[in-house]
Amino acid sequence: MVTLANGTNFAFGARVSSDVIEVRVRLSRLVRGVRRGAGPLTVLAGLGLYAVAAPTAWMYASTGPYRLTAATVPAAPVAIVLGAGLEGAKPSPFLAGRLRTTVDLYRRGKVRAILVTGDNSRKGYDEPSAMRDFLVADGVPAERIVLDYAGFDTWDSCARAKEIFGVKRAIVVTQEFHLPRAVALCRSVGIETYGVGHDTYPMDHQTTEYGYAREVVASVKAVGDLVAHPRPRLLGPREPGIQRALTAP
Repeated sequence: MVTLANGTNFAFGARVSSDVIEVRVRLSRLVRGVRRGAGPLTVLAGLGLYAVAAPTAWMYASTGPYRLTAATVPAAPVAIVLGAGLEGAKPSPFLAGRLRTTVDLYRRGKVRAILVTGDNSRKGYDEPSAMRDFLVADGVPAERIVLDYAGFDTWDSCARAKEIFGVKRAIVVTQEFHLPRAVALCRSVGIETYGVGHDTYPMDHQTTEYGYAREVVASVKAVGDLVAHPRPRLLGPREPGIQRALTAP
């Protein structure tokens, strides 16, 4: 059981999906193997690997009921679309996948407003504007889209969605490998969050496998964010953009 700064309890005994069980089984076998056939340093290395992987397994387990498809996810007022890099001035292929998933949600009537959150910390690099332009070109009305220019990472994007934009219920959209962490972090700040992921494996299996591996390390930091609730790098006054988007004709 982990108690978050906002008083929320996350149980490590939550419903566990089959992929999490498989991770745990493989890690347990690894630890038993190094205990039988290797010295103390190797045993410590195996135990260290287990400790690093445990947060990822927990996030898969605790967010399983909230990770769904565009067809099955409950409707929510807002979609939160997390940035994933640009190629030139255009969304990267992974970011384009997130945006197409969001368009699908909008067309299904699952969301009424869209918060695009990304990095605009340096001149000539503007993720949110590129995301908005992509959505508008795909038929989403511009007045339904709100831009957050200070979504520097997943934690900041979730925290700012709650504190700056007043989001209370949302569907977060990202890659499938990133979805457990994104859902866990957004729920921890007080947003009733469901998640829909874009499956990138068919388009780029090598980068997708790297993404899954990276999540193991990123989940360790995420557990720290879940417990400590650090302030986002940039805050500011409350912005009315989401409320305006929700009431737009």
